[in-house]
Amino acid sequence: MKLALPEQAARLPASAGVAGKVLARIVRKSGTPLLILYALALGAAIGLASADWATRGGYRFGGVRIGAWVAWPRAGALNADPYTRAVNARRGEVPLAIGEGLLMTAAEDDDGRALDANCAYEIGGAVPPARAWTITVAGRGKRDPARPHIRDGFTSTEVLRQQDGRFVITLAPEVEPGNWLPSPRANGPMRLALRLYDTPAAASVNSLDRSVVPSIVRKGCAS
Repeated sequence: MKLALPEQAARLPASAGVAGKVLARIVRKSGTPLLILYALALGAAIGLASADWATRGGYRFGGVRIGAWVAWPRAGALNADPYTRAVNARRGEVPLAIGEGLLMTAAEDDDGRALDANCAYEIGGAVPPARAWTITVAGRGKRDPARPHIRDGFTSTEVLRQQDGRFVITLAPEVEPGNWLPSPRANGPMRLALRLYDTPAAASVNSLDRSVVPSIVRKGCAS
């Protein structure tokens, strides 16, 4: 049985241009074998592109949104979905298991605006109960080599606190008093990661609300 596609391709409209006519001529002369090779190449390209999208930048599935943060309770589970396992393999990381802790990430502020390295933010308030925690920042891409590497985050044991035990971390491109967390680059998107260690929240993440996670408030942006 012959495929009708070669004859259809040969009758491309004039608007297709010279490239379309050349392609139609090649397809008409080569016939079915070329179509098979084309289909295989197209399928491989789409498959590789979709796999790269699904494993680049962070987890795609299984997140639980809590305010500006997204919790990933299954990131380190034995029965994690294939995409999550692929992300872990691509990063070369060993994520926290359910009995060890909980990972939460944020790529936007409390108003739903994407985190921008050109802006200053105040991160603070409450943190779910945990034996220890860390807050780190990273840019989506390579760190700007022109910016000195001062620190990537704070731990619960080193962060300066107010009298009531609460804290405020200032994420900004320029030096700020107190808990200053430098932006990883002069501009571009950023992502925050909050890791809770030995926390009961890992088993009850669906019951957490916005009041128990740190707020992320934009204070202003450089012109």
